[in-house]
Amino acid sequence: MTRRVLIIGGGIAGISAAACISPDAEVTVLESENAIGYHATGRSAAAFLKDYGNDTVRALNYASANYLETHDLLSPRGMLLLAKPHQFDAFTADCQELGMTQLGFDEARQMVPILNADTCAFAAYREDVFDLDTDKMLQGFAKVARQNGAVIRCNAKVNSIVRRGRVWSIEAEEAYEADIIINAAGAWADQIAQMAGVSLLGFQPMRRSMARIPAPGGHDVTKWPFLHGVHDEDGVWYAKNDAGKWLVSPSEEHPMDPFDAYADDMVLAQGLARYEQMVTEPVTRLETSWAGLRTFAPDRALVLGRDATTPAFYWCAGQGGYGFQTAPAASQLLADLLAGRPPQLAADVVEALSPSRFSPSH
Repeated sequence: MTRRVLIIGGGIAGISAAACISPDAEVTVLESENAIGYHATGRSAAAFLKDYGNDTVRALNYASANYLETHDLLSPRGMLLLAKPHQFDAFTADCQELGMTQLGFDEARQMVPILNADTCAFAAYREDVFDLDTDKMLQGFAKVARQNGAVIRCNAKVNSIVRRGRVWSIEAEEAYEADIIINAAGAWADQIAQMAGVSLLGFQPMRRSMARIPAPGGHDVTKWPFLHGVHDEDGVWYAKNDAGKWLVSPSEEHPMDPFDAYADDMVLAQGLARYEQMVTEPVTRLETSWAGLRTFAPDRALVLGRDATTPAFYWCAGQGGYGFQTAPAASQLLADLLAGRPPQLAADVVEALSPSRFSPSH
């Protein structure tokens, strides 16, 4: 008998899981908003860097790379790390962490002509950083899921979850029954768990804001690399091309309750000021701004797999800022676990991703 799998959450986590699981199960996805990919998925910085995140996240990044390359989802961008004179220690640490190669200032300014010689004391570059076509990826997974018979329901906010014997009863815009629930609810993951009577794992949504401004000084920014400030007490920032416009983020991580996030004007202003210190072109106009919630588990690795105490409840949560670049491997792992196949990921990585790592007995 084909198992009925209900996935709560229509972001990249839930939609990619639906695509991978649907060949082996009857899949329904419930998304509370009027379109898939509305929250964190629709507000992603859309970049791919293999060496981003902790060791567990990086294992997923590397395992996802082939899918991203073969499905033509990546385009060359490169990344330029910038630091002020007093930030040498942070610069050195970031270079090592991110696999960057130090450049002279003139080399860096050839890439980005607006760099400020008075403040940019150190620069480093990594070539294999890519733009990621997030919409193409999301819609591609959705197409595969539907072709496999999956049903994707929008405007379907979950109101209650009850376990009756071996069956889950879910009330949303209509009633559903499922043998297995997959919690891919992003910032709302713990709320869904609580509704289902499952122990919370302590997810924390973190706000990140973004500003879109005109291309600095009228330059053609389409070939400029992703710019990134170093991680230190002065605060980090990043900037990147967006279809000929320029995105600047304060790169903040402010704890928030789950909600439809919006940018904080003061935080944006501080981030733009940090960015302006490193360039010669001032920010003269803000075209638009927004924010998203990047939701982390306590150890900042994804949580993928069967709940430690409720076997018919699976987690697909804690994507943080790594949702798109880990989705191919994360969704394949869930599909393997549900089908009882040996995972394609190494055993130690599977264990590091498992919800059981938060169990008191673990």
